[in-house]
Parts: sequence; C-alpha cells; structure tokens
Amino acid sequence: MALEVNTAIKSPGIFVVAPTGSIDGADRGMLQEKIDSVLKQNPDVIIFDMEHADYINSLGIRILVKTKNAMKQRGGKIAFINLQPQPSPRDGAHRVNRARAFPLPSRLRSLEPFA
Repeated sequence: MALEVNTAIKSPGIFVVAPTGSIDGADRGMLQEKIDSVLKQNPDVIIFDMEHADYINSLGIRILVKTKNAMKQRGGKIAFINLQPQPSPRDGAHRVNRARAFPLPSRLRSLEPFA
C-alpha cells in the first residue's frame, strides 16, 4: 500500500504524525519531508500514531531514529501509539525450512541436533 502521512497539532507543542501504508523506502522522502515540516515548528513532543502503518523496514526505522535524535538535541521527546504486533510463527510468518536454507555437509549431519 502506498504511503500517506498526515500531521496534526494535538495541542501547542505537541504534534501527531500518522503514517498510513508501508514505510518501506519507496516513499521515504515523503515521510522525511512531513517530519521535517513538523521539526521546523519546534515541537516539544512528536507522537507517531502507527495504527495504520502496515509495514516498516530499516529505512523507515532510520528516519524514526533520526527524528528521535533531532528531538533529543532540542530537549524534546517522541512517543509511539497504536503499535501493531509483530508477526509470530503462529501466524505463518518466518517459516523457513532450516534444512534447505542452511544445509549441512553430509559428514556433519550426524552432529545436527535437530535432525
């Protein structure tokens, strides 16, 4: 899903940034631009509402860490609300056939603890 980013002033000095969709690098410039526009207003707190964020990769995390560091330098804070749970193995996520992904040489198979 394409990324959309909404920003709002919750109260003086407190801003809400609400991304919708995937924060995966394809639209990372948009997220950075929205955050930069909020930072220019010298906020005390930035709240990231992650309710509608479907996915975030390392590029998105980098932007959030960069924002945290910028706020720390200013004496401000960031907070996250409505975080989504991580996929669990029960959801079918992270299913990997370990034997195929990490095959052992035949001479070591007798040593494999999960054979």
